[in-house]
Amino acid sequence: DILVDGKVCDCDIVVTCQVGDPVPLQVKLTNWSKHSVGPFALTMMPYQDYQNGVHNYDLQDAITFVGSNTFHIDTVKPNKDSVYFGALLFLYTGDFYLNIKFHEDNCSRELPLSWLCLPSVHIRATEPVA
Repeated sequence: DILVDGKVCDCDIVVTCQVGDPVPLQVKLTNWSKHSVGPFALTMMPYQDYQNGVHNYDLQDAITFVGSNTFHIDTVKPNKDSVYFGALLFLYTGDFYLNIKFHEDNCSRELPLSWLCLPSVHIRATEPVA
């Protein structure tokens, strides 16, 4: 589950926020399997989609993370959750997307070494209301 500014997000929803206001992020990983999983690295990567096949990930002048954009998840037990909190601060207006990826690097290899990607989150940063 992904929450942006307290609202549940999926690929069909555009979340609107204001430039200059920190936007709280929450990512919850739920283990529905019968076995513990992990460790994972959770990485959040913002980008702009130019709608021509080009994704711009060089956004250090437009977006900053409050805290880290990468979290370590040790182990998630069966039928349990692991929740991670962060925040984004938008410095300019525009339409931005957030890739959220889990990298599994457990040496037992119950899962293949891979990126587990969630659908991108669409965030629209607008001018502050005066």
